[in-house]
Amino acid sequence: MRVLFVHQNFPAQFQHLAPALVARGHEVRALKIGAEVSQPLRWRGVSVVTYRPQARSSAGIHPWVADLETKTIRGEACWRAAIALDAQGFVPDVIYAHPGWGESLFLKQVWADAKLVLFGEFFYGGPGSDAGFDPEFDTPDAAALQCRLQMKNLNHLAQLPQADRVISPTHWQASRFPPPWRERIDVVHDGIDTDVLKPDPSVRVTLADGTRLQRGDEVITFVARHLEPYRGFHTFMRALPVLLKARPNAHFIVVGEDGVSYGAACATHGSWRERMLAEVGSALAPLAMQRVHFVGRLSRDDLTRVLQMSAVHVYLTYPFVLSWSLLEAMSMGCAIVASDTAPVREAIQDGVHGVLVDFFRPSDLAAAVSALLDAPQRRQALGRRARERVAERYDLRRVCLPRQLALIESMADQLAQPPDRN
Repeated sequence: MRVLFVHQNFPAQFQHLAPALVARGHEVRALKIGAEVSQPLRWRGVSVVTYRPQARSSAGIHPWVADLETKTIRGEACWRAAIALDAQGFVPDVIYAHPGWGESLFLKQVWADAKLVLFGEFFYGGPGSDAGFDPEFDTPDAAALQCRLQMKNLNHLAQLPQADRVISPTHWQASRFPPPWRERIDVVHDGIDTDVLKPDPSVRVTLADGTRLQRGDEVITFVARHLEPYRGFHTFMRALPVLLKARPNAHFIVVGEDGVSYGAACATHGSWRERMLAEVGSALAPLAMQRVHFVGRLSRDDLTRVLQMSAVHVYLTYPFVLSWSLLEAMSMGCAIVASDTAPVREAIQDGVHGVLVDFFRPSDLAAAVSALLDAPQRRQALGRRARERVAERYDLRRVCLPRQLALIESMADQLAQPPDRN
């Protein structure tokens, strides 16, 4: 079987599935955005072809269609790279693509007979979603936002009719897609490697500022790709003055970079971190701030050690894509305090696998964290059940990867079956 993965930042969600297909004897290639090179790159047996869009977005274009133009530009670039692959004799049986940036828009024009699988990460807008969730940061023209999101979804609506199958990581994310397409969606998470991401009672960490910490210390962790409102950074920071005062021995490790992944950039400061430090700074004594460690982005190994050492892990999010970091923290036996938002409720039952709090109430967050720090036996029980939850639902090698492999290989089996002539 020949499989082509398409993702602007491959391997991303396909980091386990692609090499697993190679190990099973399949020919696997990938297309991703990057510097054009004369020879394909090799990554764990996968031949990776990089390409670069040549066109640029138009200046002065209507803002509601700017996103669609950008995705069309990316789709064209990927289409041209696919034509080059086809000319070299590579014809995939199955294409597995992330449609979010438009790369897979035109691949069926090149390989009409290939089975197309789309990664159904998110369909924008609708009740109970991220749009309009946080009134503090609502757009001044909410009606216009819904119009813009309608246009943003045209990218998905152009690709869904071409798809033979859609795979979504959570039931809630799958539920965001329009009803006619939900029946095509298989819910299979990318997978959490619980054999590697597991508790380590002996873990020790030395931070860049020289602070030495170990398992058993009062360590509160917060992890996000970028420190922004979508991941509740503002709520966490507003809880910080109360927690620093209530927990004089606690250290707070904040993992994440300045900038934004999903929402808008901060309009008043250089970053949301600067904005929130300006807001709560007067309530933070200088000596107390020595116990708050903004460590930026960490390597995989360093992040694992930080989470293994965590006494309480805080995870907050708008109703949006579920972060790997939450499930990874659960896999490592962390006691979790998380926002009572979808899709968190899908992963955590309040009081069983963690504690859920109102996203908008920093006082509730601070109280829940402090209460868990005072209850070591409860923390241990929550952490144990959190790990059991991940092992049951999201385990990479025993649950998710076997299902992913079966789905992809079944698509190729359909190609091999002779047509029904009855």
